[in-house]
Amino acid sequence: MEFSRLRLTSADRLLCVWLARVWNNWRTALVIVKPETVLAWHRRGFRLVWTWKSRRRTNRPTVPSDVRALIRTMSRANPLWGAPRIHGELLKLGIDARQATVAKYMVRPRRPSSRRGARSWRITSGR
Repeated sequence: MEFSRLRLTSADRLLCVWLARVWNNWRTALVIVKPETVLAWHRRGFRLVWTWKSRRRTNRPTVPSDVRALIRTMSRANPLWGAPRIHGELLKLGIDARQATVAKYMVRPRRPSSRRGARSWRITSGR
């Protein structure tokens, strides 16, 4: 990692000289920190943030297993329906589940493997 040199103006230098004369213990305020230390602080901070964000929230009720099964069944039976449509159908049945919950428990259709990728390794003859 390469650091550029700090450019000081004459006003900066004058301020430093003035501070050195006025404040006797100015050297105690200088703390040199290694870049690795700063990176460790950032890593620790990210760890704390993601631990807090991924904590288990106790105030949300869990979705019953029969509702989850119904969402999966509806998404398999109607592959063109998205979460808004299934959410609407559940509301008609009197099941109050959020649209984000429906999207979370929907079955994702499996995509077929790419034909281009399957043919790219094959050696073709010059015919």
